[in-house]
Amino acid sequence: MARKESILVSRREFLAMAAAQMTVRSVRPEDLEMPPSGFADFITPVELFFVRTHVAVPRVEIADWRLKVEGHVSTPLTLSMDDLQKLPPAELVGVLECSGNGRSFYEPPVAGLQWTNGAVGNGRWRGVRLADVLQRAGVKAGAVEVLFDGADVPLGTMADFQRSIPMRKALHRDTLLAYSMNGESLPVKHGFPLRAVVPGWAGSSWVKWVTSVRVLNEPFGGFWMKNAYLHPGKPVAPGTVVPPEAMTPVTSLRVKSVIAGVETAGTRRVVRGAAWSGDGGPVAGVDVSVDQGRSWKAARLGGEATRYGWRLWEFSWMPSDDRHTTV
Repeated sequence: MARKESILVSRREFLAMAAAQMTVRSVRPEDLEMPPSGFADFITPVELFFVRTHVAVPRVEIADWRLKVEGHVSTPLTLSMDDLQKLPPAELVGVLECSGNGRSFYEPPVAGLQWTNGAVGNGRWRGVRLADVLQRAGVKAGAVEVLFDGADVPLGTMADFQRSIPMRKALHRDTLLAYSMNGESLPVKHGFPLRAVVPGWAGSSWVKWVTSVRVLNEPFGGFWMKNAYLHPGKPVAPGTVVPPEAMTPVTSLRVKSVIAGVETAGTRRVVRGAAWSGDGGPVAGVDVSVDQGRSWKAARLGGEATRYGWRLWEFSWMPSDDRHTTV
């Protein structure tokens, strides 16, 4: 009689095996996509967290690093990490998703990295409120935006990666300058020593390796605000060419749900996944259809309920016959 042997692996070994399944979308600069197994965790392990990089990763020496707070302020600041960490800490759980996540499914095809569903992760971010830093600098009347710049250096003729956010979002109590991810110092690939955390918004606003926070009294007109990460703001026919000046910057994430996997439990099928939203509020429910949208039933929500994090869900289903397809 054949004997089935169980194989036990440690959490570290499991993560190492899962990390080996990361899809390489680009080698230089490095762009890595999370495997479907990453949707099984409420907090995405750093080893599985997707990586989006426009340039070579900069080397930052923390002893030399400083954050400059300048522009339309009364008191320009130059802060070390010790200075920042003397401010009241703030922490939140939030989804970080690339603006182009799911691009490979677009019809007609769209240029850019061909992400499937894995250019997203759910992290625990800790740092200081951007509003507290700006309060120390004294924002002058007439300020409209805050511009982030990092230690990364553009490649060739590429424009410096700089992104701005409106003052209302900059002053929101949940917008952070984060120095910690999942309880540890930010990994280099994810912005060490400091990155912007703009919860509810697409990852294009979550600037890494931050060295400068500049308050502006007029909208920023740089390349990465006027020529990239834009959308029409209204439905257009597939393939329609919309000029950049007729579009607006990507901000809030859209409501989204992903099926991570299906398991067989006796005669039943258990469908599991994750769902998240943007500025519209936390996920309140997930409905699943097994008949091509003719009817819908509520899935069971699991994990923590947070303002900006994703919500894990599962749906148990008894197929009525063998004529079904599991995708």
